[in-house]
Amino acid sequence: MPRAGPLRILVVDDEPAILRFLHASLESQGYIVATAADAHTALDMVRRHTADLVVLDLGLPDMDGLDVVRQIRDGGENLPIIILSSRENESAKVKAFDLGADDYVTKPFGIDELLARIRTAQRHRLQQEGERPLFHAGDLSVDLVRRIVTVRGSEVKLSPREYEVLRLMVAHAGKVLTHRFMLGEVWGGDADVQYLRIYIRALRQKIEADPERPTLILTETGVGYRLREPDQ
Repeated sequence: MPRAGPLRILVVDDEPAILRFLHASLESQGYIVATAADAHTALDMVRRHTADLVVLDLGLPDMDGLDVVRQIRDGGENLPIIILSSRENESAKVKAFDLGADDYVTKPFGIDELLARIRTAQRHRLQQEGERPLFHAGDLSVDLVRRIVTVRGSEVKLSPREYEVLRLMVAHAGKVLTHRFMLGEVWGGDADVQYLRIYIRALRQKIEADPERPTLILTETGVGYRLREPDQ
């Protein structure tokens, strides 16, 4: 099951200015950002499953970036990898794609272009994992890539925790999720069920036509909650 919560991006580059710029730019878009200045640190972070997507420079001090791609794929990791490099020759791009990179952005680059490539890579990965990048049920639409929730065509602003709860339910739409399961996935199990009830109530206020008679987020008495199945 895809992890709930904001996308975690690992940026790997040996230029401190690039790391600072991308850290600030990506965080401002709601991503959780970690950085690494060398290949070995990056590979250790990937093995510890601390990232959902990697933005990788090829010119690293301790290992060629192409070898990093190879080791990530040989280790069985299928997280998206976007190459960010000053190498413009076609052979480098072809080799990167052959080794398993998902995209290739040439320096200098625009942040809007990189953000678009990240969204595309995430969308493709969701599709490969069998999850719909766009969820529709009645008046509710959830764009899991852009993290945009709309009701009757109007965008609804959710807090980060409200979105995590809804995101979890979207991933299991049509299935009953127990209180314990939801608390474990969203709060790490370290929370009282009353917290969950508060967030469910807040979500219903924002997405249900009549929060007192919900048709999207349904209560399974004594067990948990169920999100309505997506429209076909």
